[in-house]
Amino acid sequence: MDIAKKLEQTPSSPGIYILKGAKEKVLYVGKAINLKNRLRSYFQKSASLDARKTKMVQEVGDFEYVVTKNELEALALEANFIKKEKPPYNIILRDDKNYPYLKLGINEDWPGLEVVRRVRKDGALYFGPYIPAGGMWEMMKFIRRNFPIRMCRYNLDKPFRPCVQHQMGRCPAPCAESFRNSDGKERYAEIVNEVRSFILGEKKELLASLRNRMQRLSDEQQFEEAAVIRDRLQALERAWESQRVRAPELGDADVIGLYREGADASVFMLFVRNGMVIGQKDFFLKKAGDMGNRELIEGFIEQFYSKEMPLPSAILLPLKIKLSTQQEWLSGKKGDAVRIYFPKNESEGSLVKMANDNAYYSFSRHKETRTDDVLLKIKDLLCLGMVPKRIGAIDVSNISGSEAVGALVVYEDGKFVKDNYRLFKIKTVEGIDDFAMIGETAGRYLKNISGDEDKLPRLLLIDGGRGQLESALKAMKPFDLPIEVAGIAKAKDRREKTSGVRTDMDRIYLPGKRAPVYLEPFLETTHLLQKIRDEVHRFAVGYHKKLRSKRTLESPLEKIKGIGKTRRLALLKHFGSLDGIRKASAEEIAALKGMNRKVAALIKESLGELSPSLEKRG
Repeated sequence: MDIAKKLEQTPSSPGIYILKGAKEKVLYVGKAINLKNRLRSYFQKSASLDARKTKMVQEVGDFEYVVTKNELEALALEANFIKKEKPPYNIILRDDKNYPYLKLGINEDWPGLEVVRRVRKDGALYFGPYIPAGGMWEMMKFIRRNFPIRMCRYNLDKPFRPCVQHQMGRCPAPCAESFRNSDGKERYAEIVNEVRSFILGEKKELLASLRNRMQRLSDEQQFEEAAVIRDRLQALERAWESQRVRAPELGDADVIGLYREGADASVFMLFVRNGMVIGQKDFFLKKAGDMGNRELIEGFIEQFYSKEMPLPSAILLPLKIKLSTQQEWLSGKKGDAVRIYFPKNESEGSLVKMANDNAYYSFSRHKETRTDDVLLKIKDLLCLGMVPKRIGAIDVSNISGSEAVGALVVYEDGKFVKDNYRLFKIKTVEGIDDFAMIGETAGRYLKNISGDEDKLPRLLLIDGGRGQLESALKAMKPFDLPIEVAGIAKAKDRREKTSGVRTDMDRIYLPGKRAPVYLEPFLETTHLLQKIRDEVHRFAVGYHKKLRSKRTLESPLEKIKGIGKTRRLALLKHFGSLDGIRKASAEEIAALKGMNRKVAALIKESLGELSPSLEKRG
């Protein structure tokens, strides 16, 4: 196929194009305002394509196109082609299931409530999607217990004998001839409207309606019926107490979260209806390559909403991008305005943050990496900018400034990475100055790893309070690395009355914040942070003790100038012990091979009188 010749014949019209490989295999489907220009952009020698598209073009043997009236029509057609052909270079949602919805048949004479998986334009009301479906079935149970609405699918064109649901008081029996009068129809319409209000979460309206009806029945001395309404009111109030409204002003919205690592990505959706999260769904996208986040989100939206489904009034994005064509397309499908936008206030931002955090969880689960859920809680607790998947911790150990050491440990993927542990002999600090020792340790550690981004911790814990934290921050400043820092101070089982600072709990000190974060006992976050702090403390103290022990066990001979290992061993071998050397004369010592009178005199002067305990250390 002569692609160059075919390009010349391609119209400059909007439409979709289909790139094909060997054996007519569809490789990619895209849309364009100008088909000729878009296709030329792939095949020109000067084209600057990313690695993914370069590889794709190398496989292309032919292309086809379909002209449309406008870009909007092309978008709808593109989504259908992708769903049908599943091209390897498009983002493919491997999810052919139809989600569960509640259907309230207000288009019928006697509306019923049922669970369906296909949404039709039949005049009924559809609520959802409910993913996972557990919450929906709980709602159905509640409605069945508290609202006498029919749940059956019987054809009610002709009356027939009521079933057991009527005998149990769960259905008013619109199937019965006796119910089919104006009063019965009016009562049933009230029940249908109450069910609708309950599903939509219209609390005030529903509660006000029920209270008015209860009062009316009471005034009419229909006390049993009034008592039924009273019980329903109490059940509703208890049910709504457990429901968490996250953004009442948002109404109906779908919230999209995104997390990417390398060539793979995870998209997580929250379904918010009437301000409450009613469902969620995650999608793992393999081999997205170097596709930009904008292209990825565009493709996701076009495929996900190509199904027939009730559309929300808003779609919140994890990126600051404008999707005007997609917005117009969805508004046309809904028959009402659909806004697609980046969060504009705190409540919307918190929902997108929740979706992004769950996208991270989903990604980790699909990649089968060991992810500690506590890390996300630590991120929130310490107000970190990202999940601290790799945590470093620094501590120092010394006694009165002697044998001072610094230590660093690393925690990642649910375990301590001992190959990344580091020990430092303090070189620049004299005397007792833990703050300066922390600064030296942090500075030397970061200098060693600053060129290796993979080894950088996302969070660096400093064992100590505000002073140690400030010292670490000062040492880190020249490196300008994307590392967040926190100081962790141990509890002292008392309260400082002068400052008002609680010291009976472990505390976290954060840069730029005066008040510490108190670590509540028995929480997972507290246990993990303490575990990391205790590990670096153990490592530092262990190294300090080792150096101290080595210094204590040094032979006094090692401190004598001119006595190396060879001479020390020769002396001990000939005289048997330090006491034997002490008792020997200078002449006897000088007579040994490798010795002389000057060294012998220095030995006699240095050893002096030895205690029995020192004798054993020779």
